[in-house]
Amino acid sequence: DKLKNLIELLPEHDLPEDLKSKHCKRCVVVGSGGILHGSELGHLLNQFDIVIRLNDAPVQGYTDHVGNKTTIRMTYPEGAPLSEHEYPPASLFVAVLFKSVDFNWLQAMVKNETL
Repeated sequence: DKLKNLIELLPEHDLPEDLKSKHCKRCVVVGSGGILHGSELGHLLNQFDIVIRLNDAPVQGYTDHVGNKTTIRMTYPEGAPLSEHEYPPASLFVAVLFKSVDFNWLQAMVKNETL
C-alpha cells in the first residue's frame, strides 16, 4: 500500500523526445570504481547516445577519462546529489529504491518534507 500511494504522488515522466525518436541507441554504462582513471576515453564515451552513470562518481575534473555527458544517473538515495545544481537539466536521475528507508526518502522528496 505504501508503494502504491507513493507511485500515485509521482509525476509521469518518459525519456526526452530526442532519445525516444532515435531508432537505434548506442548506450554505455559508466561505473564508479575508478577503473577509467588514466584511460583518456572521455571523448569516446561522449559519442554514445545514452551515457548511464552509476552512483555519484565525479565527472568534473576527470572529463578526459570519463567524459562529460550524462544522460541518466542511477544511484541509491544516499548517493543522490545534495544540491539541485548537481542535476544536469538534460539528464534523468533514477533513484534505485529497495529498502524501506528509501521509500521514506522518496516520499520526503516528493512532498518537500524534511527527513
